[in-house]
Amino acid sequence: MHKSYWREANDRLDPEADYVQIYRTIALHEFPWDFNQSLSFALFRTYAVPSIGRLLDETGQFTGECQKRYDDTGLLLEAPLTHGFDSVEGRAATRRINQMHAMYDISNDDLRYVLSTFVVVPKRWIDDYGWRPLTRVEVDASVAYYRQLGKRMNIKDMPTTYAGFADLMDDYERGHFAFDAGARRVADSTLALLCSFYPRPAKGVVDLFSRALMDEPLLAAFAYDVPAPSVRRASAAALRARARLLRRLPPRKKPRMAIDTPR
Repeated sequence: MHKSYWREANDRLDPEADYVQIYRTIALHEFPWDFNQSLSFALFRTYAVPSIGRLLDETGQFTGECQKRYDDTGLLLEAPLTHGFDSVEGRAATRRINQMHAMYDISNDDLRYVLSTFVVVPKRWIDDYGWRPLTRVEVDASVAYYRQLGKRMNIKDMPTTYAGFADLMDDYERGHFAFDAGARRVADSTLALLCSFYPRPAKGVVDLFSRALMDEPLLAAFAYDVPAPSVRRASAAALRARARLLRRLPPRKKPRMAIDTPR
């Protein structure tokens, strides 16, 4: 297998019909670590919308039971990806997601915003830190994949293009990002969980590294200190060095699931 094997395989497919297969390939073969990280950051940034962060704080599921909710979210989102939306596992996962959301008064606007982060944040992460950019087919497949997820979650008025999702996300954040004490507790708990994946001596470095990758509106919404420019440059440089190394490695033959991916 040559390095461009998966990219070329994806480009032969139809993003409107084969979106699950295409998205599975980029998420589990080409960029498993990047998707795990970027989707974690996507979920994290939604806490900066007070109606979302405050609700999660009130339920206690991302504070008192952060590890369980983090793992459950990953497994539920991965089931349609690995088995397909119409599989027994995929249907059970989307049904469980809907049951969880039905317990609370969540607006369509908030749900649509969260969905937009899953489309936009991974692409922007890969643009900045991936070993290659996503192709147009892969971007279009990502849009189709999350539109299908949104359809099964009964989300209304979804954008039809990547640009539409990007505009939605950026506009919503400009209009809604704000400090909320409960949202800050959820953010702190999630950062503490991410740091717990690493040896104790590295936790301070991991916390600083994570904040160095956050944009200023997100930092401001949580009232986090802005890391020094040198720290930001070093963090970005480390990820880009990783990308250069990955360009030299052979393609991944076996899929790597989120549960198997080192944080």
